[in-house]
Amino acid sequence: MSPSAISKPGRRELNQAVGKSRHLLIAAAVFSAFANLLILTGPLFMLQVYDRVLASGSVETLTALFALVTLLFLLYGILDFARGRLVARVGARTQTLLARRADEVSLRQAERHAYEGEPSAARNLTDVRQVLSGGALPVIFDLPWAPVFLAAMFVFHPWLGVLGVAGGLVMVAITLLNQWRSRKALDAARALAARADAFANAAQQDATDVKALGMKGGIVERLARLRQDALAADITASDRAGAYGSASKAMRFYLQSAVLALGAALAIGGAITPGAMIAASILMGRALAPIEQGIAQWPVMQRGLFAWRRLQQQLAAAPVEAAKTPLPRPLPNLTVRNLAVVVPETRALTVGGVSFDLAPGQALGVIGHSASGKSSLGRALANIWQPAAGTIRLGGATLDQWPADRLGTLVGYLPQDVTLMAGTVAENIARMQPQDHLMG
Repeated sequence: MSPSAISKPGRRELNQAVGKSRHLLIAAAVFSAFANLLILTGPLFMLQVYDRVLASGSVETLTALFALVTLLFLLYGILDFARGRLVARVGARTQTLLARRADEVSLRQAERHAYEGEPSAARNLTDVRQVLSGGALPVIFDLPWAPVFLAAMFVFHPWLGVLGVAGGLVMVAITLLNQWRSRKALDAARALAARADAFANAAQQDATDVKALGMKGGIVERLARLRQDALAADITASDRAGAYGSASKAMRFYLQSAVLALGAALAIGGAITPGAMIAASILMGRALAPIEQGIAQWPVMQRGLFAWRRLQQQLAAAPVEAAKTPLPRPLPNLTVRNLAVVVPETRALTVGGVSFDLAPGQALGVIGHSASGKSSLGRALANIWQPAAGTIRLGGATLDQWPADRLGTLVGYLPQDVTLMAGTVAENIARMQPQDHLMG
């Protein structure tokens, strides 16, 4: 089965979350349309000043035009500000809708050691939110208007329009080269950074063992090399993206000057007016601005695209658990039949063919050598690991019939490594439940 088919449920879940902000996206697109139309205020004002005001010497006309321009640019600022607020809320709303789900998936991934070394679902959701709330969406909204500004240059003179289209194609070529050349570097930097983070997390979790075994110096040295490799790869990716960003900026300035030079030549020949020459130069800069901004935003957009794809796979791999029928408090009878347990990471069999019954008041002790399966049996009885074969019943119901949070209040479990969550002792005893929930 292809990766796209595997991640289809996750893609549907993501699309539904973003789709709930459809009205915000539509409003942002409408505001973008009017804002881009108002961008024409500058070129039109320049055209009128050069061709009418200077020719007639009318101060009254200049005053009226300037008052109108002031009003239109004030309206543009309001629309642009409103668009930014709407876009920010699209990202915030998406993260709010998926935050609990992403955190749950992250915990389930940690249980199964899935996507080892990859960013968690919660981290991927944050990257997606940054793209939706940042400068990427405004660039997408502005890009369709670039052809409109280029078409307006044809109104002044066909040669100006041809130069504008040629310049736009050069900028698009720079964008495609940026995507092609920087993608591998971004992938390498991301993979090395994830590898360094995974190694650091593993060392921190076993910090006491690291100290006891005299491994601290070696761990720190290894981690420093991993961080350095990740930093070098990140600098390489940043240098490549920066090179294309600088090239696009220089090209935009050059093309504006080229349009101005061509316009001057046409104005000298009487083909256009001086006002049209200046207006065409401004339109050229405005038409190329979204492309240049897209190149600058490309690393963020790439990171967001990678995060979107990973989040799709992670959501699909950990579907929403179906609601389970509430069960009454069980009788303290534990029944185990033909139990087999395997280690999730290695699929190695550690417990096989175990059966026993425990009635109220009875106790069972399990002894054996290290790695003989004692901890594996305890994890299966606490429903941390699912049985590979056989059944475990508590009060007649199998453990998978109980919601995990409910079962955790019925079964006492003391892990080998005791860890307290960030919070008070009372909150840890109460299993981090909200205070109002506990009082209810």
